[in-house]
Amino acid sequence: MIEKIFHKKQLYALIVRGTYIKKKGVNFFTDENATQQFGFMSHKKNHSILPHRHNKRKSKILLTTEVIIILDGILRVDFYNDNEKYLFSKKLYAKDIVMLAKGGHGFKVLKNVKMIEVKQGPYSLSKDKIKFKQVDEKKVRIK
Repeated sequence: MIEKIFHKKQLYALIVRGTYIKKKGVNFFTDENATQQFGFMSHKKNHSILPHRHNKRKSKILLTTEVIIILDGILRVDFYNDNEKYLFSKKLYAKDIVMLAKGGHGFKVLKNVKMIEVKQGPYSLSKDKIKFKQVDEKKVRIK
């Protein structure tokens, strides 16, 4: 199952629930215009993926996107708009994947979590991130 998180008609995030594992072949979750793309592949024994290399090409990336893969536990993602206003939250579980593409976001670990984060590089903590105040726990709304 894929959930697209929109705010004012703009894609803020893409959540791929753990049930994606049942698909066969090559299945990309992102569209061909996304600045970061990811998918799932499932092949039978002895299947070959031909050796290949990728061509050099120049790409212009205006925003850093992140992909987080939940290996274990429960993680709450809090979504914010570009003006740092809290919107709502979603829970992520083991085998879920989220791509954060726009707006702001914060996290709260609800059950010990192990996760992998992937983002474009090179990444500079001082140049690529603005931290701001998190939502009051009393105002959290899980959608």
